[in-house]
Amino acid sequence: MYTGTTIFSQLMQHLPWHRFHPIVHRYRGNYKVKMFRCADHYRVMAFAQLTYRESLRDIEACLRAMRSKLFHMGIRSTVSRNNLSNANEKRDWRIYSEFAQILIDQARRLYVDEDLGVDLDATVYALDSTTIDLCLSMFPWARFRRTKGAIKLHTLLNLRGAIPEFVFVSDGKLHDVNVLDYLIPSPGTYYVMDRAYLDFRRLYHLHTARSFFVTRAKANFKFRRRYSRPVNKKTGLICDQTILLTTFYPAKAYPEPIRRIKFFDANTNLLLVFLTNDFSSPALTIAHLFRLRWQIELFFKWIKNHLRIKAFYGTSSNAVKTQIWIAISTYLLIAIIRKRLQIELPLYTILQILSVSLFEKSPLVEALTDIDYISKYSNFHNQLMLFD
Repeated sequence: MYTGTTIFSQLMQHLPWHRFHPIVHRYRGNYKVKMFRCADHYRVMAFAQLTYRESLRDIEACLRAMRSKLFHMGIRSTVSRNNLSNANEKRDWRIYSEFAQILIDQARRLYVDEDLGVDLDATVYALDSTTIDLCLSMFPWARFRRTKGAIKLHTLLNLRGAIPEFVFVSDGKLHDVNVLDYLIPSPGTYYVMDRAYLDFRRLYHLHTARSFFVTRAKANFKFRRRYSRPVNKKTGLICDQTILLTTFYPAKAYPEPIRRIKFFDANTNLLLVFLTNDFSSPALTIAHLFRLRWQIELFFKWIKNHLRIKAFYGTSSNAVKTQIWIAISTYLLIAIIRKRLQIELPLYTILQILSVSLFEKSPLVEALTDIDYISKYSNFHNQLMLFD
């Protein structure tokens, strides 16, 4: 019989708490706080993410029903709606943002050798955003349109392991292309983007930083062909060209040649035109790189469907950002555990299993796999013989 800690406690042991507490101290998260400190706040919010709690009342009712187990789960304070509401409103969201960055670094190192699906050794990122609709009367700071509120979740996703390495939360009115100004390009790295990010001044900044971009051309794109390479049209490639921009402002913003690849995707029956500054990789590899961009759409769908980022526990900007960053931390924690314990299950299945077993006292590996652990008892014991 297993007599160790609960599954929730085993999950929390995978978090680098020795790096969490200095962040809390830096932002004075526990200043004048006697009960329900930042570590308790994080654990309770992570519990809500893992078990799909709908509201503060829901969280309070579930945890109070298991009051005798809270201490062993690492929750040392009384959980109430008032404590949770105040913590969401007043604890600086940057505490949980910086802690998520630490988890991002750990996950990136674990997934660095993950198969990308194309013959390429470089790091490949997909950049995109998703819009989260909000009620304007409850979230007046998130004005999007005249009668509608929204925020945007801009994400740079490492395609090796689907790890979000850069997340920026903005109001719904910020155009996607402006996020390129917040990125620090890494030399030799590929950035795969859709047409919303087609801005030649910003793309030239990536080029001068010795990074590579892959994006789609717009319908009114004008250029002058300089050179054409031979292609195998049986693969779906139509042309592979070196071009120069001819429109005045784009040509001034990007004065160097660009590679233009036209590809017909038989699976979607679409004719796609790609622009890139990578002249060395095969044209088919560039086309397949853009196909991998679909992983970021799956990531957005996954976190919206399986984590709590569409219904919020607070209405202030701080509460919303706190919940989003803890949701991202939860996603990263599941990804880290999956790699550390060498579990072959998809993240969705792991989350489903954890949602109904957090209070169980069994080994985490046993809960997530089909392995049955059998305790081994020694025949030797120290009990004295009463009779000869």
